[in-house]
Amino acid sequence: MTEAIQINAATETDARETPADSSPVALTAFSQLLEPAGIAPALDYATSNCLVYANAPSLESRAQIRFALNAPLVFRRGTEDEVRRLLRHWRAALSPTLDSNDEALFVSGFDDDESLKDLASEAPIIRLVNHLFARALDLDASDIHFEPSETTLDVRCRVDGIMTRIERLPLKVHTAVASRLKLMARLDIGEKRLPQDGRIDYKIGAKQLDMRVSTLPGVHGESIVLRILDRSDTAVELVELGMPQDLLASYEHVVTQPHGMVLITGPTGSGKTTTLYATLEKISNETQKIITVEDPVEYQLDGITQIQANASIGLGFAEGLRSIVRQDPDILMIGEIRDHETAEIAIESALTGHLVFSTLHTNDAAGAVTRLQDMGVEGYLISSSLLAIQAQRLVRRVCTECAETQPLSQDEATVLAIAVADCPEIRRGKGCERCGQTGYRGRVGLYELLLMNDEIRHQIASGADANSIRETAIKGGMRTLRKDALDKLRAGLTTPEEVVRVTRAV
Repeated sequence: MTEAIQINAATETDARETPADSSPVALTAFSQLLEPAGIAPALDYATSNCLVYANAPSLESRAQIRFALNAPLVFRRGTEDEVRRLLRHWRAALSPTLDSNDEALFVSGFDDDESLKDLASEAPIIRLVNHLFARALDLDASDIHFEPSETTLDVRCRVDGIMTRIERLPLKVHTAVASRLKLMARLDIGEKRLPQDGRIDYKIGAKQLDMRVSTLPGVHGESIVLRILDRSDTAVELVELGMPQDLLASYEHVVTQPHGMVLITGPTGSGKTTTLYATLEKISNETQKIITVEDPVEYQLDGITQIQANASIGLGFAEGLRSIVRQDPDILMIGEIRDHETAEIAIESALTGHLVFSTLHTNDAAGAVTRLQDMGVEGYLISSSLLAIQAQRLVRRVCTECAETQPLSQDEATVLAIAVADCPEIRRGKGCERCGQTGYRGRVGLYELLLMNDEIRHQIASGADANSIRETAIKGGMRTLRKDALDKLRAGLTTPEEVVRVTRAV
């Protein structure tokens, strides 16, 4: 079959009929020949024909590459970091485009499952999807979105909590791409009217990825979202999360208590699950039995019994929790408290000698109390069972490779509601290859820990609102999310824009 994906080439001219220095490296050669061998074209490959390696290829491999590329190649040794950066560069530069001579491969109108399976199994489609996966992983994306519109298929990734587009493809490829993703996720390839959920096990290099797949029918076709879970990236320690030292000490003291309930709150994507996993890793030992009920089980932890909640078969959080309390646990972790029944069983477990961890979706720590009350939980039960509530957010971290020190402007100080003298200098990334020209690379947590005391317990039991509880906690020394964000701004970890985007003034 004629190759259907060609990279950065205006016309499909055979390399043997043109000078070697005028032909860019093709995606096929890059993805099938060079990348698996850990070999990357140099930045000036078009003129130098230079290939860079960290581990020397055999003479036979070099001969095969020279024959395949049909060029007078030069091989040069580089560092592993240089090769990694070059591979990342070429994956971004070699953007897939269609060959007009083989458009029939991508047209819609395939009605039967067998035709769709054949379409999804075509080599160009496989290379295209694998290329998009590699691009997303280069950016450390947490999600990949395939979004069809009237004329195009946009491929966007969520990087450090922010959406960024990595490709814009013709709409005609959508049927093929969607079929390929469904085939990988073992979904019904012919069902386009109903939402579907599945999983993809995918290995790229040394990384073993677990991708949750969700399809949703839309006006212009199915929208498909993949959540990327890296199985090799599970070992997170509490000290690595960015908690201030005094708050970390208080939190570590709370989570070693014999019984009670600890809640982690925040919006979706604020790192609540990561904090819970790090907490369980911290306190896990052979003298205690730890059981979790999650939806889904994102990472598997050694020495911990983990249960996958599944509402479709009647195993929700409440049902799972009701069962695991009969398994003689010492510590329970509930993925999320969503309803009155789950909240009631969790609190009852905390009052009967178990240490219980769970999450809620609230804006701040004090708001968790109101949320439980809205679920119908009595105030005296909340006050008796709660040990602490921790609210958290994630802000983008300034890229260390391109960070520059700048003075804080008066306008920025006004927006932040601080004096310029309080933070005369900030750090901001100017953009580089390592951070994708964004100026940010990675994220750091913001934390607000509300510890229970007699006054706050009395307020909760008497039905006080969240504002009153928050004020009492601040008087008692609680550091708010905004204050923690400003501290990280002064430390050069983030920017004023991120502080304003993620937090609110208190």
